[in-house]
Amino acid sequence: MGDFIALSLPPMVIAALAGVACALPGNFLLLSRRAMLGDAMSHVVLPGIVLAFLITGSASGLAMGAGALAAAGGSALLIEWITRRARMEPGAAMAVVFTTMFAGGVLLLEATGTAGIHFDVEHALYGNLESLIWLAAAGPESLWDPAALARLPEELTRLALTALGLGAVLWLFRRPLVATVFDPVFARSQGIPTGMVMAGLTGATALAAVAAFQAVGSILTIAMLICPAATARLLTRRLGVQIALSLAFAVLAAVLGYVLAGHAPLWFGLPFTLSASGMIATVAGLMLAGATLAASQGRAARL
Repeated sequence: MGDFIALSLPPMVIAALAGVACALPGNFLLLSRRAMLGDAMSHVVLPGIVLAFLITGSASGLAMGAGALAAAGGSALLIEWITRRARMEPGAAMAVVFTTMFAGGVLLLEATGTAGIHFDVEHALYGNLESLIWLAAAGPESLWDPAALARLPEELTRLALTALGLGAVLWLFRRPLVATVFDPVFARSQGIPTGMVMAGLTGATALAAVAAFQAVGSILTIAMLICPAATARLLTRRLGVQIALSLAFAVLAAVLGYVLAGHAPLWFGLPFTLSASGMIATVAGLMLAGATLAASQGRAARL
């Protein structure tokens, strides 16, 4: 039990919190047909992280988080500028920006020797979930020991605050947000500043992507921004139910994926484990595939 609390529980909770933080804005990205924005945000943070380290010389979460957030905000403005100036379809503008910035981040990473701080391309893709252990945990009593709780991985605290903050903000502005994503023309006729609402949604997506990226990498961040919301949307047309289901799917994918990554190969007698982030993303994708099959069979039955 002590080993589970110290070695497995923290990364499992961190993955679940990352899923929740990403699924919250992901629902509205999906409804507003801007799902690719999540893909863009999870890629563009890399050059911001590398530049932050080069400028500050610090690998702290605060410095790298600030750099990642600055890169995400700058990329959002760049996407909007390209869309308007070049009259380009927003999806194409996102693709141009995120591929260019991610490639630039990889080049910076390799050319400047930043990999020496244990942050390399593999880290950018898969994160460092397995290493986020709780060294201060000595057993179940650590769960209510203030001294031990103070030494939880900083990623857990950051993601918990991010998820709570995003949930509160989205709830507070739910009416203009729902009106904007479902019918922007009607929303504008009611005096709702749809441009500001969508900019706020972009900011929320950037915040979720930045918070999740450092812990779980870009692959899992992309998966959690889209897969839980898309899975839930296939099963219901009620927004409240969709959001609740998406959060449940995100947590389930995190827990099940983490367990399978560590134990499934051993069940088959294989002498290795799998990437936790990769397996969680795979489970999220399989859930989406299952929901797609169930929805298609339901439509066929009604016909």
